[in-house]
Amino acid sequence: MLRKLLLSVFFTLAALLLAALGYWNLNPDSLLDQTPKASAENAIDFYVVNASTVQYQPDGKLHYEMTSDKVEHLKASDISLMTRPDLQLYRGTPQPWHVRSARGEVSPGGTEVELIDAVRVERTDAKGRPTILTTSRLTVFPDKQYAQTQQAVRIEAANGVTTAQGMKAYLNDGRMLLLSNVRGQHEVR
Repeated sequence: MLRKLLLSVFFTLAALLLAALGYWNLNPDSLLDQTPKASAENAIDFYVVNASTVQYQPDGKLHYEMTSDKVEHLKASDISLMTRPDLQLYRGTPQPWHVRSARGEVSPGGTEVELIDAVRVERTDAKGRPTILTTSRLTVFPDKQYAQTQQAVRIEAANGVTTAQGMKAYLNDGRMLLLSNVRGQHEVR
């Protein structure tokens, strides 16, 4: 009697297991082959190692020189990912802005450049006075000569240090708008 009861319980459990497998339509071969498939969104259609680009202005003056350890282009989104981008931005002047970061993302058509992690912007003016801006993230709109961030910003200049939360920079005007929590420590000469 006990044996019949155990046997019926066993067959009931086996039937429930088979029904569950049928319900979820599991194929035993699919359980064995669990290799992750590359997402079509993240598919890289080309990449460049040790990339270097030089661009001139219409009048023949140097506009910028850019290098990057690696550039990867995502096919689906047309976004380019840069590793350690390093830009010397002349804009036709002899004193370039030197822009670096750990990573970068360039939007389709290059209308927007997102600099990510350890962003550093340096420039020495004609009188030899350095200016260094650091932040964790900076969005640059090259065609509009405009840059912005919502992150903490630190600006070291010849006469002191200024910190703020967020910034808007108008590159043509040489003007910066610091958004909030602005603090400054300046030397009087």
